[in-house]
Amino acid sequence: MPAKRPPPKKVRRTAWRPSLPAPVPSAHSNPIGPAQQSTHGSTDAEPKDHTPAIPIDALALSDSAETTTEEAQKPDRIAKKPFRFLDLPPELRIHIYAHFFAGIDHTIDLDSDNYKRIHKKLGILRTCRTIYHEASHVFYSTNTFRIFPTQPGRFFKTKKPLLARLKSRQRGWLTSLELRLGPGFGAPPRGWVVNPALGLAECVNVRKLTVLVEIDPSDNALKGFRKADGFYEKFCRDLLDGVLAEMPFVQRVYFDAWPSVKKSGPMMTGLIEVAKARGRGIGWGPERSWTDGDDDDLVTKQKETSAVAFMNMMQQQQLD
Repeated sequence: MPAKRPPPKKVRRTAWRPSLPAPVPSAHSNPIGPAQQSTHGSTDAEPKDHTPAIPIDALALSDSAETTTEEAQKPDRIAKKPFRFLDLPPELRIHIYAHFFAGIDHTIDLDSDNYKRIHKKLGILRTCRTIYHEASHVFYSTNTFRIFPTQPGRFFKTKKPLLARLKSRQRGWLTSLELRLGPGFGAPPRGWVVNPALGLAECVNVRKLTVLVEIDPSDNALKGFRKADGFYEKFCRDLLDGVLAEMPFVQRVYFDAWPSVKKSGPMMTGLIEVAKARGRGIGWGPERSWTDGDDDDLVTKQKETSAVAFMNMMQQQQLD
């Protein structure tokens, strides 16, 4: 007979219980009072596999930890302080203004090129009130301003010249004016008139008046182009006389001309007579470098004599 199998053992089924996570000890333990010490026992009873605290930066995958260290080592950037220009002595500031405006070489007039030469430099006047007054005085007192415009175009026939566009205070800063004669000798512009709107009486600090003559209409080369004999010469004499009448504080008039103009011609002699009749002194400009004793014919003869003497000397050296 076959052996009997033992009866199967009964398996006791228990209810499933979820496993709770094991507590992880904190890196910074809370202080334990005497009552707790007696309950939990000594701190030596902590498990040996205690995990030390790891900084959160060390767990990051980026280079934030290195970047933070490098930024900590960099010194703080020092903000640049603006230069305290107004703390300089006024005398030194005046020299700086003069150097700043030194690029304006030509006589200031109504010109289409003013935006490139002048307008950008005048931006310094918008800095503050102190710099406006100081820089404006330097700009207007160190440059020569033309009384009537001479550039061909819309400014030439304007009824409002440059002086009429300036303010009364600005005209009071002027020290040098120029009256250029010659353009429009066939038909002078109607705006070339001396009147109160021009503001010459307010130019009380002007000490130098230069009369520059470009063309003498009495020259035979201009015959057929001039309006009438002596017309433009008389117009210029009346114009200069009106300017001197408005400016009694100008004690000296400087005359200059282009190479084609003769000192002994009707144009120059008439203007010099007007200045002398007003009791003003006569001076000469750098263009021709005339003197009181110059004579055009005499100077021409001297130049011809010098040229002949030079040629004779060169021929003599070749013969030797």
